[in-house]
Amino acid sequence: MSDSDLISLYSGRILELAADIPHTGRLAAAQGSARKRSPVCGSTVTVDLNLRDGRVAEFAQDVKACALGQASASIMGAALLGRSRAEVEAARDALKAMLTEAGPVPAAPFEGYEVLLPARDYRNRHASILLALEAAAEAFALAEKG
Repeated sequence: MSDSDLISLYSGRILELAADIPHTGRLAAAQGSARKRSPVCGSTVTVDLNLRDGRVAEFAQDVKACALGQASASIMGAALLGRSRAEVEAARDALKAMLTEAGPVPAAPFEGYEVLLPARDYRNRHASILLALEAAAEAFALAEKG
């Protein structure tokens, strides 16, 4: 990866997002909790959440990831409250398609993932970017099981 490639991948906006992740920490009594780890880089994201009427009522995330994984967690963190399982899973699937199949940016309220479009060309970064939404979808499923 050349210096100019790195500069375009790690834009100022991505670094701003990485530095300002909402809802960090852990919930004391989560209905659902899931930890995802990227085998490629070792990044991890843990998501705890509680549901009310089939939607995310509160959540927290513990993010130990590269700047791209942190930016992804930041984007998700700004959009997750109030979402249904279908919306979370659709965002996860759309993000994966955006990265791997040149699909469109996830729909609102997850459209902030547009900032990660330059990462399409860097397959070794995809797993870290997907961690937050994968953990949230799994935590949601576990919370529904009770």
